[in-house]
Amino acid sequence: MCGIAGHLAADGEPSDLAAVRRMNEAQRHRSPDAIGTWHDGPVALGHGRLAIIDLREVARQPMTNETDDVVIVVNGEIYNHVALRADLEARGHVFRSRSDSEVVAHLWEEHGAKTPEFLRGMFALAIWDKRTRELLLARDRYGEKPLCWTMGRRGLVFASELRALIASGHVDTALDPAALDAYLALQYVPNPSTIFAGVWKLPPGHLIHVRPGETPKPRPYHTIDHTPKYAGLDEASALKLVRETVEDAVKVRLMSDVPLGAFLSGGIDSSIVVACMARATSRPVKTFSIGFGARDHSELPYARMIAQRYGTDHHEEIVSPDTVSLLPTIVRQYGEPFADPSALPTWVLSEMTKRHVTVALSGDAGDEAFGGYKRYVWSHVAHLIGRLPAPARRGVARLLGVTPTGPGRWVREYGKALEKDEASRYLRFISHFSAAEKHDIYSADLRARFTGDATAERFAQILAASRGGDPLSKLMELDVRTYLPDDILVKVDIASMAHALEVRAPFVDHHVMELAAGLPASRKVRGLTGKTLLKAAFADLIPEAIVKRSKRGFSLPLRRWFADDLLGFARETLLSKRARERGLFDSAKVAGLIDRHTRGEDHGDRIWNLLVLELWHLEVLDQPGAALRASA
Repeated sequence: MCGIAGHLAADGEPSDLAAVRRMNEAQRHRSPDAIGTWHDGPVALGHGRLAIIDLREVARQPMTNETDDVVIVVNGEIYNHVALRADLEARGHVFRSRSDSEVVAHLWEEHGAKTPEFLRGMFALAIWDKRTRELLLARDRYGEKPLCWTMGRRGLVFASELRALIASGHVDTALDPAALDAYLALQYVPNPSTIFAGVWKLPPGHLIHVRPGETPKPRPYHTIDHTPKYAGLDEASALKLVRETVEDAVKVRLMSDVPLGAFLSGGIDSSIVVACMARATSRPVKTFSIGFGARDHSELPYARMIAQRYGTDHHEEIVSPDTVSLLPTIVRQYGEPFADPSALPTWVLSEMTKRHVTVALSGDAGDEAFGGYKRYVWSHVAHLIGRLPAPARRGVARLLGVTPTGPGRWVREYGKALEKDEASRYLRFISHFSAAEKHDIYSADLRARFTGDATAERFAQILAASRGGDPLSKLMELDVRTYLPDDILVKVDIASMAHALEVRAPFVDHHVMELAAGLPASRKVRGLTGKTLLKAAFADLIPEAIVKRSKRGFSLPLRRWFADDLLGFARETLLSKRARERGLFDSAKVAGLIDRHTRGEDHGDRIWNLLVLELWHLEVLDQPGAALRASA
């Protein structure tokens, strides 16, 4: 697990080694064990190392093949590196280390741009071939490891983190209004965009293959296929296949030359991971959990059930409103606006976990793969309602649409969207601000820029292109291509790597993801219950109370916090002179949103979204520490 950076100069120009060194320094938190650069002619590569496999000096990067013709930098872990190495050695390749990353250099010699297709793991990588003057950039299939890039007058620049790319000096930090508009709806900026115009994220499962002087053109090497390939499996065979595939994904992620543990939320996914770890190892698994105070819901009792059942070495920590003092630091670390509230407890969890281990397994992606989100159930209900005669359908929509405010807000919004197309209905259920609500809160200048809903249009395109055999499978593919890589995996990567902690997610294993994608949604969501097949496959390993409990997100109690502990902080930040001068929002509308929240409506997620955006301006576009001074 590491950070990578690099510069491919314009044809005939030398590389900017100083820029690569600046990027290395800007993401040094990812790499406490070593940092290095390599440069030759048009290329400079940078690497910072968090040593996990082969801790010796010989495994440092940038790394070359035995003839020094191929140079690589890799961020991540290659779980099938032992088998790949054996095959390559049989073909005559000579290795200098036991590093999993060294395998990449030799795969390039054999397979060229097809190299990423052979890798099982999480990775972002760069390969430079001195002989052919080719550069390959690639990102893993589902986006566990980040990679951002920009093409400017002096060539192609790339880095693991956006804040490192900014440090290169090659980035124009002009705001992209379309990215801002998407952020307000989704709480993140969806790939391939970043918040900055002309700066891009390499999408999951994509690569860039380019020579000096050429224009980079990302192209896919992997696309998830939701065709129901396993529809004919009987129930017993499906359960067996799911169990074996997940167990194998956990087992291969236990390779490590440093201490290893697991995040344990108390939900079904992390409980399954811990159960599989406990069965595959002889020592007690180290587990780590985050909860909230007595006034707020906490999942700690469920995490303790698993910890006690498997005799883990268990650790806990409580998140309180005071923890929000960390928010300016967290916002700065993400590099662009990122408003998933669970980023804060994930940060605290990562900091606690790093005190004990260097690697942790998580349950991320279980919901996207096996149908765990409530929105899948809601969509299923919508399709059932859609079969009713039109008058009855409109009657149901009206009843849902008049649900009182407060806790029933999402039911009301769902009712309003019931007659709309799938993408619009789905977006309304997951979004913080609808297109109309954004239009209402925008300043006059921003309001004039947007006449439609670009996010809904993009969602509709993904749904239309999906080969899923049913509507729910299409929605799960939509999440795998958007929410999973741009929210869930970004949240964990940035929070964990800020503390030099590697997190591995067995459910993101491409064997697990492809198996789940090939199962019809009717196997995963039944009635009003999600993840039914996954739960059944591991029911003998998990306490019944966890199997049967409804899903709860790993999020903050924002409704209460913004009506109580954090009300003053939110007002002062969002209605400050500096915030008003940015010209993005109608300050009277922002004040009205806060006032309605204090009177009992639930706008906690929206206020958090706006708060993170303003703190990002203060901490990234203004200067570090500005948020603390502005609220003093």
